[in-house]
Amino acid sequence: MTVVPVSEALPAVLPTERLTETGTPVPEIRTELRRIASYRNIGSVALTWAQAIGTIWLAVWIGNPIAYAAAFLLMGPAHARFASLGHEAAHRLLFTNKRANDFVGRWLIAYPSFFPFDIYRRVHFAHHKDEFGPNEPDLGLYSGYPITRQSFWRKMRRDAFGSSGWKNLKALLRGLRIPAGRPTVTRILLAQVPLIAASILVGRWWLWLLLWLAPWMTVWRVINRLRAIAEHGGMMRSKDRRLTTHHVRQGWIARFFMVPFNIGWHLAHHVDIGVPWRNLPALQRELEAAGWVTEPITWPSYTALWRALRARPA
Repeated sequence: MTVVPVSEALPAVLPTERLTETGTPVPEIRTELRRIASYRNIGSVALTWAQAIGTIWLAVWIGNPIAYAAAFLLMGPAHARFASLGHEAAHRLLFTNKRANDFVGRWLIAYPSFFPFDIYRRVHFAHHKDEFGPNEPDLGLYSGYPITRQSFWRKMRRDAFGSSGWKNLKALLRGLRIPAGRPTVTRILLAQVPLIAASILVGRWWLWLLLWLAPWMTVWRVINRLRAIAEHGGMMRSKDRRLTTHHVRQGWIARFFMVPFNIGWHLAHHVDIGVPWRNLPALQRELEAAGWVTEPITWPSYTALWRALRARPA
Protein backbone atom coordinates (compact mmCIF):
# COMPACT_ATOMS: atom_id res chain seq x y z
CA MET A 1 0.00 0.00 0.00
CA THR A 2 1.08 3.58 -0.59
CA VAL A 3 0.27 7.20 0.24
CA VAL A 4 2.08 8.55 -2.82
CA PRO A 5 -0.32 10.52 -5.07
CA VAL A 6 -1.35 8.82 -8.29
CA SER A 7 -0.30 10.43 -11.57
CA GLU A 8 -3.88 11.54 -12.33
CA ALA A 9 -3.76 13.79 -9.25
CA LEU A 10 -0.61 15.56 -10.48
CA PRO A 11 -1.61 17.73 -13.45
CA ALA A 12 1.22 19.14 -15.57
CA VAL A 13 0.12 22.77 -15.49
CA LEU A 14 3.47 24.52 -15.04
CA PRO A 15 4.94 26.89 -16.04
CA THR A 16 2.38 29.70 -15.90
CA GLU A 17 2.67 33.47 -16.08
CA ARG A 18 3.25 33.55 -12.32
CA LEU A 19 5.08 30.29 -11.61
CA THR A 20 8.09 28.56 -13.16
CA GLU A 21 8.13 24.88 -14.16
CA THR A 22 9.25 23.89 -10.62
CA GLY A 23 6.56 25.96 -8.90
CA THR A 24 8.79 28.80 -7.72
CA PRO A 25 7.32 32.23 -8.44
CA VAL A 26 8.60 34.28 -11.35
CA PRO A 27 11.10 36.98 -10.28
CA GLU A 28 8.71 39.91 -9.78
CA ILE A 29 6.39 37.84 -7.56
CA ARG A 30 9.26 36.01 -5.87
CA THR A 31 10.81 39.30 -4.72
CA GLU A 32 7.68 40.15 -2.76
CA LEU A 33 7.20 36.66 -1.36
CA ARG A 34 10.82 36.51 -0.21
CA ARG A 35 10.53 39.72 1.81
CA ILE A 36 11.59 39.08 5.45
CA ALA A 37 9.57 40.82 8.18
CA SER A 38 12.53 41.36 10.52
CA TYR A 39 10.82 43.67 13.02
CA ARG A 40 7.74 41.49 13.29
CA ASN A 41 9.98 38.48 13.84
CA ILE A 42 11.47 40.19 16.89
CA GLY A 43 7.97 39.96 18.30
CA SER A 44 7.73 36.29 17.32
CA VAL A 45 10.91 35.45 19.24
CA ALA A 46 9.73 37.48 22.25
CA LEU A 47 6.32 35.83 22.18
CA THR A 48 7.89 32.37 22.05
CA TRP A 49 9.87 33.10 25.20
CA ALA A 50 6.87 34.77 26.85
CA GLN A 51 4.71 31.71 26.23
CA ALA A 52 7.35 29.34 27.62
CA ILE A 53 8.10 31.45 30.70
CA GLY A 54 4.41 32.17 31.25
CA THR A 55 3.56 28.46 31.15
CA ILE A 56 6.18 27.68 33.80
CA TRP A 57 5.32 30.71 35.94
CA LEU A 58 1.61 29.82 35.92
CA ALA A 59 2.37 26.28 37.06
CA VAL A 60 4.52 27.62 39.93
CA TRP A 61 1.89 30.20 40.87
CA ILE A 62 -0.93 27.63 41.00
CA GLY A 63 1.40 25.16 42.66
CA ASN A 64 -0.58 21.93 42.46
CA PRO A 65 0.27 18.69 40.62
CA ILE A 66 -2.39 19.22 37.94
CA ALA A 67 -0.88 22.58 37.01
CA TYR A 68 2.59 21.08 36.77
CA ALA A 69 1.28 18.19 34.64
CA ALA A 70 -0.47 20.63 32.28
CA ALA A 71 2.69 22.76 32.04
CA PHE A 72 4.76 19.64 31.34
CA LEU A 73 2.52 18.81 28.36
CA LEU A 74 2.40 22.41 27.12
CA MET A 75 6.18 22.72 27.15
CA GLY A 76 6.30 20.19 24.29
CA PRO A 77 4.58 22.69 21.96
CA ALA A 78 6.88 25.37 23.41
CA HIS A 79 9.88 23.39 22.17
CA ALA A 80 8.07 23.05 18.82
CA ARG A 81 7.95 26.85 18.59
CA PHE A 82 11.66 27.13 19.34
CA ALA A 83 12.40 24.46 16.73
CA SER A 84 10.26 26.18 14.08
CA LEU A 85 11.99 29.52 14.60
CA GLY A 86 15.34 27.72 14.66
CA HIS A 87 14.47 26.17 11.31
CA GLU A 88 13.62 29.65 9.99
CA ALA A 89 16.94 31.05 11.24
CA ALA A 90 18.84 28.10 9.75
CA HIS A 91 17.39 29.13 6.38
CA ARG A 92 18.51 32.74 7.10
CA LEU A 93 14.90 33.90 6.91
CA LEU A 94 14.39 35.27 10.43
CA PHE A 95 16.18 38.62 9.97
CA THR A 96 17.62 40.35 6.91
CA ASN A 97 20.82 41.06 8.85
CA LYS A 98 22.76 37.78 8.71
CA ARG A 99 24.70 38.41 11.92
CA ALA A 100 21.52 39.17 13.84
CA ASN A 101 19.80 36.17 12.25
CA ASP A 102 22.54 33.78 13.32
CA PHE A 103 23.10 35.28 16.78
CA VAL A 104 19.41 35.18 17.71
CA GLY A 105 19.00 31.83 15.97
CA ARG A 106 21.82 30.33 18.01
CA TRP A 107 21.63 31.92 21.45
CA LEU A 108 17.98 32.86 21.90
CA ILE A 109 16.32 30.01 20.01
CA ALA A 110 18.46 26.98 19.21
CA TYR A 111 20.92 26.49 22.05
CA PRO A 112 18.41 26.88 24.93
CA SER A 113 16.26 24.21 23.26
CA PHE A 114 19.14 21.73 22.70
CA PHE A 115 19.22 22.56 18.98
CA PRO A 116 22.71 22.17 17.37
CA PHE A 117 22.21 25.13 15.05
CA ASP A 118 25.21 24.96 12.72
CA ILE A 119 25.18 21.17 12.44
CA TYR A 120 21.45 21.27 11.73
CA ARG A 121 21.87 23.93 9.06
CA ARG A 122 24.46 21.84 7.26
CA VAL A 123 22.51 18.59 7.23
CA HIS A 124 19.15 20.27 6.65
CA PHE A 125 20.28 21.69 3.33
CA ALA A 126 21.29 18.18 2.31
CA HIS A 127 17.67 17.23 3.01
CA HIS A 128 16.39 19.99 0.73
CA LYS A 129 18.87 19.20 -2.00
CA ASP A 130 17.56 15.67 -2.60
CA GLU A 131 14.68 14.38 -0.45
CA PHE A 132 14.94 10.59 -0.07
CA GLY A 133 18.28 10.67 -1.84
CA PRO A 134 21.46 8.84 -0.76
CA ASN A 135 22.58 11.76 1.45
CA GLU A 136 19.17 12.35 3.07
CA PRO A 137 19.91 12.96 6.79
CA ASP A 138 16.33 12.55 8.05
CA LEU A 139 15.48 9.29 6.32
CA GLY A 140 15.30 7.36 9.58
CA LEU A 141 12.39 9.49 10.78
CA TYR A 142 9.99 8.87 7.90
CA SER A 143 11.18 6.01 5.68
CA GLY A 144 9.29 2.74 5.42
CA TYR A 145 5.78 4.16 5.81
CA PRO A 146 3.00 3.09 5.82
CA ILE A 147 3.73 0.86 8.81
CA THR A 148 1.53 -1.34 10.98
CA ARG A 149 -0.44 0.04 13.91
CA GLN A 150 1.72 -2.00 16.26
CA SER A 151 4.93 -0.52 14.88
CA PHE A 152 3.48 2.99 14.97
CA TRP A 153 2.47 2.76 18.61
CA ARG A 154 5.83 1.23 19.57
CA LYS A 155 7.51 4.32 18.15
CA MET A 156 5.07 6.57 20.00
CA ARG A 157 5.76 4.79 23.29
CA ARG A 158 9.53 5.09 22.83
CA ASP A 159 9.10 8.81 22.24
CA ALA A 160 6.56 9.42 25.00
CA PHE A 161 8.49 7.59 27.71
CA GLY A 162 11.87 9.14 26.98
CA SER A 163 13.71 6.32 25.23
CA SER A 164 14.14 8.33 22.02
CA GLY A 165 14.91 11.47 24.00
CA TRP A 166 17.61 9.75 26.04
CA LYS A 167 19.14 8.43 22.81
CA ASN A 168 19.19 11.97 21.39
CA LEU A 169 20.61 13.46 24.58
CA LYS A 170 23.41 10.88 24.69
CA ALA A 171 24.26 11.56 21.06
CA LEU A 172 24.40 15.28 21.82
CA LEU A 173 26.68 14.83 24.84
CA ARG A 174 28.97 12.52 22.89
CA GLY A 175 29.71 15.54 20.74
CA LEU A 176 31.93 16.77 23.59
CA ARG A 177 34.43 14.06 22.63
CA ILE A 178 34.55 15.15 18.98
CA PRO A 179 36.63 18.25 18.21
CA ALA A 180 34.30 19.37 15.40
CA GLY A 181 31.17 19.05 17.57
CA ARG A 182 32.58 20.23 20.90
CA PRO A 183 32.03 24.01 20.37
CA THR A 184 28.33 23.57 19.53
CA VAL A 185 27.64 21.18 22.42
CA THR A 186 29.51 23.45 24.84
CA ARG A 187 27.36 26.40 23.77
CA ILE A 188 24.17 24.36 24.23
CA LEU A 189 25.28 23.47 27.76
CA LEU A 190 26.20 27.10 28.49
CA ALA A 191 22.74 28.18 27.32
CA GLN A 192 21.22 25.96 30.02
CA VAL A 193 23.08 27.81 32.80
CA PRO A 194 20.71 30.83 33.03
CA LEU A 195 17.69 28.51 32.89
CA ILE A 196 19.03 26.37 35.72
CA ALA A 197 20.02 29.51 37.65
CA ALA A 198 16.49 30.89 37.27
CA SER A 199 15.09 27.64 38.69
CA ILE A 200 17.38 27.90 41.70
CA LEU A 201 16.55 31.58 42.24
CA VAL A 202 12.83 30.87 42.49
CA GLY A 203 13.57 28.16 45.03
CA ARG A 204 12.70 25.21 42.82
CA TRP A 205 15.95 23.77 41.46
CA TRP A 206 14.02 20.91 39.79
CA LEU A 207 12.01 23.20 37.51
CA TRP A 208 14.59 22.98 34.72
CA LEU A 209 14.49 19.19 34.86
CA LEU A 210 10.70 18.89 35.07
CA LEU A 211 9.53 21.66 32.76
CA TRP A 212 12.42 22.11 30.34
CA LEU A 213 14.57 19.02 29.85
CA ALA A 214 11.93 16.34 30.46
CA PRO A 215 9.34 17.77 28.00
CA TRP A 216 12.09 18.04 25.38
CA MET A 217 12.92 14.36 25.92
CA THR A 218 9.31 13.16 25.81
CA VAL A 219 6.46 15.38 24.60
CA TRP A 220 8.59 17.15 22.03
CA ARG A 221 9.88 13.84 20.68
CA VAL A 222 6.29 12.71 20.03
CA ILE A 223 5.47 16.02 18.35
CA ASN A 224 8.63 15.92 16.26
CA ARG A 225 7.94 12.42 14.94
CA LEU A 226 4.29 13.14 14.18
CA ARG A 227 5.26 16.30 12.32
CA ALA A 228 8.11 14.63 10.40
CA ILE A 229 6.03 11.73 9.13
CA ALA A 230 3.26 14.16 8.18
CA GLU A 231 5.79 16.03 6.06
CA HIS A 232 7.40 13.16 4.17
CA GLY A 233 6.21 9.79 5.51
CA GLY A 234 5.65 7.25 2.76
CA MET A 235 6.70 9.54 -0.07
CA MET A 236 9.44 8.96 -2.65
CA ARG A 237 12.47 10.49 -4.35
CA SER A 238 11.41 12.77 -7.21
CA LYS A 239 12.04 16.15 -8.79
CA ASP A 240 8.30 16.79 -8.42
CA ARG A 241 7.91 18.03 -4.84
CA ARG A 242 4.32 16.74 -4.79
CA LEU A 243 5.82 13.25 -4.65
CA THR A 244 8.31 14.02 -1.88
CA THR A 245 6.21 16.16 0.48
CA HIS A 246 2.67 15.94 1.81
CA HIS A 247 0.26 18.86 1.85
CA VAL A 248 -2.07 18.90 4.87
CA ARG A 249 -4.92 21.33 5.46
CA GLN A 250 -3.99 23.51 8.43
CA GLY A 251 -6.16 23.93 11.52
CA TRP A 252 -5.63 26.07 14.60
CA ILE A 253 -5.20 23.12 16.98
CA ALA A 254 -2.38 21.64 14.88
CA ARG A 255 -0.78 25.06 14.46
CA PHE A 256 -0.71 25.59 18.21
CA PHE A 257 0.49 22.17 19.31
CA MET A 258 2.66 20.90 16.46
CA VAL A 259 3.22 23.15 13.43
CA PRO A 260 3.59 26.76 14.63
CA PHE A 261 4.89 29.60 12.48
CA ASN A 262 3.43 28.07 9.28
CA ILE A 263 5.90 25.20 9.27
CA GLY A 264 2.92 23.02 8.34
CA TRP A 265 2.82 24.62 4.87
CA HIS A 266 5.60 22.22 4.08
CA LEU A 267 5.02 21.56 0.40
CA ALA A 268 5.20 25.29 -0.32
CA HIS A 269 8.39 25.48 1.75
CA HIS A 270 10.01 22.72 -0.31
CA VAL A 271 8.94 24.38 -3.55
CA ASP A 272 10.80 27.57 -2.60
CA ILE A 273 13.03 27.39 0.49
CA GLY A 274 13.72 31.14 0.27
CA VAL A 275 10.17 32.16 1.20
CA PRO A 276 9.90 33.11 4.91
CA TRP A 277 7.22 31.61 7.11
CA ARG A 278 4.81 34.54 6.98
CA ASN A 279 4.53 34.28 3.19
CA LEU A 280 4.17 30.51 2.80
CA PRO A 281 0.33 30.65 2.77
CA ALA A 282 0.53 33.18 -0.10
CA LEU A 283 2.82 30.86 -2.06
CA GLN A 284 0.44 27.98 -1.32
CA ARG A 285 -2.43 30.02 -2.77
CA GLU A 286 -0.40 30.61 -5.92
CA LEU A 287 0.22 26.87 -6.29
CA GLU A 288 -3.46 26.11 -5.81
CA ALA A 289 -4.61 28.87 -8.19
CA ALA A 290 -2.33 27.45 -10.86
CA GLY A 291 -3.93 24.03 -10.42
CA TRP A 292 -0.62 22.45 -9.38
CA VAL A 293 -1.80 21.61 -5.86
CA THR A 294 -5.10 19.80 -6.18
CA GLU A 295 -7.74 18.52 -3.78
CA PRO A 296 -6.80 14.83 -4.31
CA ILE A 297 -3.28 15.43 -2.95
CA THR A 298 -4.49 17.54 -0.01
CA TRP A 299 -4.95 15.67 3.26
CA PRO A 300 -8.00 17.01 5.14
CA SER A 301 -6.27 16.74 8.53
CA TYR A 302 -3.18 15.40 10.24
CA THR A 303 -5.19 12.63 11.88
CA ALA A 304 -6.36 11.40 8.47
CA LEU A 305 -2.77 11.26 7.24
CA TRP A 306 -1.52 9.50 10.39
CA ARG A 307 -4.25 6.88 10.01
CA ALA A 308 -3.08 6.19 6.46
CA LEU A 309 0.55 6.04 7.59
CA ARG A 310 -0.22 3.30 10.13
CA ALA A 311 -2.60 1.30 7.93
CA ARG A 312 -0.27 -1.46 6.75
CA PRO A 313 -1.80 -4.84 7.67
CA ALA A 314 -0.04 -6.68 10.48
